[in-house]
Amino acid sequence: MNNPTHSHDAIILGAGAAGLLCAAESAQRGRRVALIERADRIGKKILISGGGRCNFTNLHCAPENFISENPDFARSALARYTPADFIALVRKHHIAFHEKTLGQLFCDDSATRITTMLETECRQAGVHLFLDTHIAEVVHDSTGFVVRTNSSEVALSLGAAPFDSKGAGLDPNPTHTNSASQPTEFRAPSLVIATGGLSIPKMGATSFGYDLAHQFKIKMIPPRPALVPLLFNAADQKNFAELAGVSIEVIATSNGHSFREAMLFTHRGLSGPAILQASSYWREGQPIYIDLAPGRDVTASLRTTTARTATAIRAALNFLPKRFASRWLALNTPPSWTNAALATFEKTLHTFPIFPAGTEGYAKAEVTAGGIDTRELSSKTMESRKIPGLYFIGEVVDVTGHLGGFNFQWAWSSAHAAAQAF
Repeated sequence: MNNPTHSHDAIILGAGAAGLLCAAESAQRGRRVALIERADRIGKKILISGGGRCNFTNLHCAPENFISENPDFARSALARYTPADFIALVRKHHIAFHEKTLGQLFCDDSATRITTMLETECRQAGVHLFLDTHIAEVVHDSTGFVVRTNSSEVALSLGAAPFDSKGAGLDPNPTHTNSASQPTEFRAPSLVIATGGLSIPKMGATSFGYDLAHQFKIKMIPPRPALVPLLFNAADQKNFAELAGVSIEVIATSNGHSFREAMLFTHRGLSGPAILQASSYWREGQPIYIDLAPGRDVTASLRTTTARTATAIRAALNFLPKRFASRWLALNTPPSWTNAALATFEKTLHTFPIFPAGTEGYAKAEVTAGGIDTRELSSKTMESRKIPGLYFIGEVVDVTGHLGGFNFQWAWSSAHAAAQAF
């Protein structure tokens, strides 16, 4: 018996943020779209983002908020689908949202509002969704692309069979495209890879997109964890592990990039927004410099008085959490009260070096830096320069945003760029 075959104008692999928007927009243009997802639900990382409220974009999005070996690559897509465009879609679906800090926009209630919105857009456009579908092979031939599965997937034609944002919500009697034992074959002239990176493997992250790039001989920038907590080296572990739970506003600087936000001590190292931001620029063996007193001249009052005592310097540090200030003084009390010694103490407060032993890895990384080398892609369409009809969008591409909604905006912008191209 021949295996079931589905013919489409485009096949999109991955029903995360980028894949869902790309599917909806391309189907709205009249394309017959198959959206294939290996998990049993759509948008799993959307649902856990922003503490469950989804930081879906940032009002201040600019190319400078992104990291790439090819820094100008993201400029075109970001200019053609902006935060305002996604906000318009959110407003269309009457989703209440708010600005938290630094331009970060969050849903007022649940991140499920975003997945439901994207599901609705897909359903109304007639996207065909295939959940819990594992891919055995992807082939490129003279007619386009062939995707073969090795599992008995459930296909939901979103124009006819509604589902909830858990991915299966299914109409209690969903449409099956094949018998339980038959694999399925998909054919289309266009294939979009929206499979994400390696971050948060417990949510189903795999190297599948990178494996396909290797198969098609497309160059890669080596992936690495980004927006990730850092681990103490042995000395700092001994000195600071007892401060777990303490948070301080700092400026963290890595490779010339500085971020003024909160830093959090953990049992194993450092986290918090400032550290997560700096981690994306950090490389093994390099220091991260911490300004513990941004905008302050802490020892100014001591330099103008003769009352230079441990009590006076402790009072000068009263803006810091007591646990940290006590530990800091235990490690850094000036050897004398001369102006030179106070200047050294002041400098250390503003340029405290941390030499991380490593990161918490992909298990705790919010995103994956590196990925598909953007020099392999058209910045206008996300299409491979080597293989017509092959597209890469979202996190799988070597474009990584700062913390605060920028990575979602890249997902929306790159998805839109590809969706207009086929």
